[in-house]
Amino acid sequence: MKVDEREELIARIGEAQHALGRIFAHDRSMPLLAVNLTMQQLKVALILASRGSVSGQELAHTLGTGLGTVTGIVDRLVAQGLVTRREDPSDRRIRRVELSDAGRRMTEELADAGLASYRVLLDRLDLDTLRQLEDVMQKLRAAAAELYGTWC
Repeated sequence: MKVDEREELIARIGEAQHALGRIFAHDRSMPLLAVNLTMQQLKVALILASRGSVSGQELAHTLGTGLGTVTGIVDRLVAQGLVTRREDPSDRRIRRVELSDAGRRMTEELADAGLASYRVLLDRLDLDTLRQLEDVMQKLRAAAAELYGTWC
């Protein structure tokens, strides 16, 4: 395969992915529009959804902001019932932040948004195409794990 052909294929795959993203944007945006969070609060919720319990220092580092800013963001999320604070069992000086049940439900709803429409689309594909797609998705997942780490 020539380099030009490879680049053309990658470009066409990217275009198809963007087109699908635009198609599903409406379904995905509905739960997001219903959430009454600032961008920073949403980022904290999504970080907690992926990492579980983290310290304020870890949040500050991940967000690239100061601990005081993170404290205010977390205070507002606690007031909304989306996160909780608890003492770190290995170091009582550290307070850990994690999603509450309501916070988990909210982040799961956001993550699952658009999935129903995606399933409807997949239901229109024949079994052989679904097998091929599953194979390609597993290869993409393996490449992502190799490139970005095993959390994929």
